[in-house]
Amino acid sequence: MTINSGLIACIALFILCSSGANGQLSPTFYDKTCPKAMSTIRAAVKQAVANEKRMGASLLRLHFHDCFVNVLRFSRTDFMFLDTFFSCALFNCIFGVQGCDGSILLDDSSTITGEKTAVPNNNSVRGFDVIDTIKSKVEAVCSGVVSCADIIAIAARDSVVELGGPSWTVLLGRRDSTNASLSAANTSIPAPTSNLSALISSFRSQGLSTNDLVALSGSHTIGKARCTNFRARIYNESNINTAFATSLKASCPSASGNGDNKLAPLDLLTPTVFENNYYKNLKSQKGLLHSDQQLFNGGSTDSRVTNYSNSKSNFFKDFAVSMVKMGNIKPLTGTKGQIRKNCRKPN
Repeated sequence: MTINSGLIACIALFILCSSGANGQLSPTFYDKTCPKAMSTIRAAVKQAVANEKRMGASLLRLHFHDCFVNVLRFSRTDFMFLDTFFSCALFNCIFGVQGCDGSILLDDSSTITGEKTAVPNNNSVRGFDVIDTIKSKVEAVCSGVVSCADIIAIAARDSVVELGGPSWTVLLGRRDSTNASLSAANTSIPAPTSNLSALISSFRSQGLSTNDLVALSGSHTIGKARCTNFRARIYNESNINTAFATSLKASCPSASGNGDNKLAPLDLLTPTVFENNYYKNLKSQKGLLHSDQQLFNGGSTDSRVTNYSNSKSNFFKDFAVSMVKMGNIKPLTGTKGQIRKNCRKPN
C-alpha cells in the first residue's frame, strides 16, 4: 500500500466513522435547556432590522457564508504507513469538518486566522455586532447553552420573516468550531463572477441541487452589492438591460479603485422587502451580478426562474426547504466543538 492510497483510505475511514457520530439536529433542541432562546433571538433580530433594514440581508448572508465554508482538517500529519497495512494514529490526530459551525464569527488571534478577511467576506460580510448583542441577551437567560452557529441560523430565518418572507422550522443542536479556515473561505464560497456550471458545481459539492441553487439565490431579493462585484457586468456584458446598466454607471466608475465600495441594491424595485422581484429582474436582464443573470441566460435554470417570477408562493415554499438543507451542511453536534460564550473567540 502506498502512502497516497493509505492516506485516502484513512480519510475515507474517518469520514465513514464520523458521518454517524454527530447525531441529528432537532427543532426542539432547546425546549428544556433554554426555552426562552427563540423568543430572545426573535426580539433582538426584530430590533436590529427595525434599526436598519439592510441588516436583515446581512444576517441571512452570514448564515450562507458560514455554512459554505467546510474542509476536512488535519492538525498534524500523524499517520504511520507500513508495507502491507497502515494505521491512523488517531490519538494524535485532530480531525475537524467545518460547515454551519459559527467559524465565520471568529476573530484573528495568535492561534487562529479567521475567515473575515477572505475575499468573499472582507469589507462585505457584516452583522457581527448584532450577533454579539444577540449572544449576550441569550447568555443572560441561559449561559453556555445556545451555540453561536445556532444563533446565526435562527437569526437568518427571523430576518427573512421580518422583511416579509417565509418562515421555516430551524433545526437546532449545532456546536461551535474552535478554528476557522481562511483558505476554505476563499475557495468554497461561489464568486459573483461565476458562470452557471461553476455555480451548479459549487452547490453540488455542498450536497445542494440545482433547484436549491435557484431558490437560495432568491435571497438576493434583499441586500446590496459593492461596485467592485458588478463593475465588469455593467461595462462589459451584453445580456444586460441598457438603461439598467447606465443607471449604475453613475455611481460605479469604470476604473478599478474608483468607487469600489459604492453600493447598489441587488433588487432595485424593493430592496428591503423579501419577495420574488429578483426573478422578474432576471427575466428583464436586470440581474446586478454576473452570477445572478447566469440563472436566466438560456440555460437549464431558465424554467425555474420563470416559475418563481410567476409564483411567489412557489418561491417561498422552495426557499424554506432549501434553507433547511443548507443549514444542515456538516454541523458539529454531540460532543464535537464547543458552545462558545463569546462568538468571536473559543472558550
